[in-house]
Amino acid sequence: MAFHDIKDFEADSTGGPFRLSAQRGKAVVLYFYPKDNTPGCTTEGMEFRDLAAEFSQAGAIVVGISRDSLKSHANFKTKLGLPFELISDPEEKLCELFDVMKLKNMYGKQVRGVERSTFVFDKSGKPAREWRAVKAPGHAAEVLSFVQSL
Repeated sequence: MAFHDIKDFEADSTGGPFRLSAQRGKAVVLYFYPKDNTPGCTTEGMEFRDLAAEFSQAGAIVVGISRDSLKSHANFKTKLGLPFELISDPEEKLCELFDVMKLKNMYGKQVRGVERSTFVFDKSGKPAREWRAVKAPGHAAEVLSFVQSL
């Protein structure tokens, strides 16, 4: 299924069950990241955290998604002071839905992992924009600029 075909999903998050359709009226920023407590993912989380007030002023919510457990997410969220929820996707259902699982080279070996990607749904719940294979530094500001233009 392509991003523009996604209408709804439900998943477990640090704030309880998360349902995309329940967020209508707000823009939704979903950012997929490889792993809690790794350098790039920490940078990305802190950048979204530092812009959280601006996302809120733009009528948007931010939600991070990785394959880590809810317990790992809760610790990561507390450690970084993240003001938004993190979705746990250990069975890769959302990773598959959004097609973010890719083969990557790590230390000379091919490993299957999450490609850092971000998806924005507009206030009516329609897919608005996607970024794939992003680099963490500066990405949150680019997403914010797009959300402010909606």
